[in-house]
Amino acid sequence: MNSNSDNTTTLAENKVLILYLLNLIKGEIRQDNLFQIITSINNVNYFYFKQVLTDLIDSNLVGTYTKEEESVIRITSEGKNAYSLTKDVLPGIMKLKADHIFAKEFPSIEEASSVVAEFTPKSENEYIIKCKIVENNETIFEVKTFAGSRDRAKRIVDNWKQNATTIYPQMLNLLLEDSSRNSSNS
Repeated sequence: MNSNSDNTTTLAENKVLILYLLNLIKGEIRQDNLFQIITSINNVNYFYFKQVLTDLIDSNLVGTYTKEEESVIRITSEGKNAYSLTKDVLPGIMKLKADHIFAKEFPSIEEASSVVAEFTPKSENEYIIKCKIVENNETIFEVKTFAGSRDRAKRIVDNWKQNATTIYPQMLNLLLEDSSRNSSNS
């Protein structure tokens, strides 16, 4: 990355860059989606990004909370004040690049977040998989399942991401079919 003498400046710039983007968003965003935008602008690694973000959260400039069992972040009023006092730290060229990338990436991130799939290891050979469809920040469909290997978990996640628009209606039809059979017996 940069030499040690530049690290303090870079740290300050990256903090202001995160505040700048969160200020543009006017709502909340998942940390990995913010990282996707930041890394396109400034090519930072994930651990460095998490360190900078944790500093902002610890300073109460960025708030983190759980929405629909997912961790999201947003700028706080203290963060907005800090941003307005420090925005001159952000080089004009970085701000231009941020505006350009934000305009290009954010709509696709919002769209991409409508089909969500992720897996987390529970043990060495057990993975929890969550597949969701989100519309207007509300989960309209969610399935949670298990897989016995990382490979199987990844296959399920990839399949959901590529085929959710086909799988979801089929599952819904199966659920509706079963419920109509049961209701005719009552």
